[in-house]
Amino acid sequence: MAPRLNRWLIAAIVVFGAAVGRVTQAADAGPVELLNVSYDPTRELYRDINDAFAKHYEQEHGRKVAIKQSHAASGSQARAVIDGLDADVVTLAVWPDVEAVAKSGLLRGDWQRRYDNDSVPYHSVVVFVVRKGNPKGIKDWADLVKGDVSIITPNPKTSGNGKYSFLAAWGSALAAGGSEDDAKTFVTEVYRRTPVLDTGARAATATFSQKGIGDVHLTFENEAHLEVDEAGGELEIIYPTRSIRVDPPVAVVDENVDRKATRHVAEAYLGFLYTSEGRAIIAKHHYRPWGENPPPPAAGETWPAIETFDIGKVGGWEVAMKKFFGEGGVFDAIYQPAGR
Repeated sequence: MAPRLNRWLIAAIVVFGAAVGRVTQAADAGPVELLNVSYDPTRELYRDINDAFAKHYEQEHGRKVAIKQSHAASGSQARAVIDGLDADVVTLAVWPDVEAVAKSGLLRGDWQRRYDNDSVPYHSVVVFVVRKGNPKGIKDWADLVKGDVSIITPNPKTSGNGKYSFLAAWGSALAAGGSEDDAKTFVTEVYRRTPVLDTGARAATATFSQKGIGDVHLTFENEAHLEVDEAGGELEIIYPTRSIRVDPPVAVVDENVDRKATRHVAEAYLGFLYTSEGRAIIAKHHYRPWGENPPPPAAGETWPAIETFDIGKVGGWEVAMKKFFGEGGVFDAIYQPAGR
């Protein structure tokens, strides 16, 4: 009969060998793959986030991560996920698009409570991009409907940027002391001056900056900076007195991550957006990180001051979607495409 010590030693060797086998198997396995389904203007942001997170996760957990990106108009992306696009996470432009994915059964009902600030890690605001020297003298919302100003903004029926631009215009009229009728009159005139309605934000950027159509482009602050940087001095950003605060939410797609066994990585990925490293990357791309003392976009820069209002100014998302963007809503009533 073997001495007790030897039996313990043999058992320990067996356990150790099994552990080594598991580690070797994990090391030999390929990287964990995630798919982040997002909206148009976040392409550059998530390229940098993905690189930083992959390094961070491998250092902490010893496993490589490969993150794929999908970008298009926010509403189209939500529909694609509902129809089977195998997203691990969604980082869409507006609450209704994430909520639509939740209502399809792919997300649990508590998705908004899983991360700080109702799962909104960063903000933006709607600003104006104008031609060099601002030849039409556009300084605030009222200037959009003066003279022969032509406006570029995406379609609010398909684009999160488009929805926020519509609501920024409507809310600005109310915030200035106007009535609902005043807001409707103002927004009707804005869209009367809109010759093209692209389906997404990046297409609208190309229409304005590359095709040279329009005098002013309504877009998110982060997209405006990218647009101006790439224009080589031919475009400028104008901050109106007030604008809507853009709150793009994020969520783990529960049904998919549980089936693919990627929940741990997906949850860590979105959590990374709230870390000091993630917030610095977010700021560098001119998104405004949530939380106190947000890092600046770059050394020596500050965030331009702007008075903001949130979606509550226009009744909240459920009211806004039905009232403004639903079938037969305000937008359908006021917008007349060219040729009609």
